[in-house]
Amino acid sequence: MAIVYTPSQIAADLKISTTTLRRYEEQGLLPDVPRKAGNHRYYLPIHLQAFATIRALLQGFDIPVAYAVMRAVKTGNATEAFWLMNRQLAATQAEKQRTEDILGMIRSADFPASLQVKRANAMTIGQAAALAGVNPSAIRHWEKEGLIRSERNKDNGYRQFSVHALRNILVIARLRRTVYYMEQMKALLDELDNRRYAAVDRSLHLALEHLGRQLASQFAGVAQLVPYAASMSKSVSG
Repeated sequence: MAIVYTPSQIAADLKISTTTLRRYEEQGLLPDVPRKAGNHRYYLPIHLQAFATIRALLQGFDIPVAYAVMRAVKTGNATEAFWLMNRQLAATQAEKQRTEDILGMIRSADFPASLQVKRANAMTIGQAAALAGVNPSAIRHWEKEGLIRSERNKDNGYRQFSVHALRNILVIARLRRTVYYMEQMKALLDELDNRRYAAVDRSLHLALEHLGRQLASQFAGVAQLVPYAASMSKSVSG
C-alpha cells in the first residue's frame, strides 16, 4: 500500500503552513498532486521530497532561481536545473572576489590607479555601477538616502562620481545584505572617511562570513536536489 500524507502532516513535518504548500503547488513547483473524493489533496513520498527540496533551495538561492529549478526538474530537465544553480554559485564566487578586492583597495594609496577607468575622478554612473557590480538604479537610491554624493557635469548635466564616491559605492555594494539599517551604513562610511579602518575591515569580514554561510546553504540545496531529480527521472521513465 502506497504511503500517503495529508497537507497537515507535511506542513507539520516541515514547520510551514498548508497555505504555503498550496502556493508551491499553484506556482507549478510540484509533481501533479492527486485528489481524493471531495477534491481533497493528498501527497505521496515524491511530494514530501519535493517540498523538502524547495525549502532547502530557498535557504541559499534567490526565489526566482529556486522556483525555476523546481519547474525544470518537474518537466524532466534536470540538466537545466543544475545550470541555473551553477549560475548563482558563480555569482556568489564573484561576490566573494569583489569583497576581497575591496578589502585591499580601501587602504591602498594606489586606489584610483587600480580602477581601470580613464577618468577616475569623473566617472559616469554607468562606469561606477559596472565597477561595483550593481545596477545604476541602486546608486541613485543610495544617493537619495544620503550615502553618496555626485556632482553634475557642467557640459551635459549628467551625474559624475569622484574616487571618494566610488569607494563608498563599492563598500555599500558589498555590505548591503549584511548591514541592515541606513544609520549603521552611514556610521560605517564615516569611519572610512576618517581612516578608522578597523570597523570597515570588521564589516567586510562579516560580509565574507555571510557569503560563506550562503554558499553552504546553496550546496545543501544542491545535495537535496540531486536525489529528488533522480526520483523524478525514475517516475517519468517508469
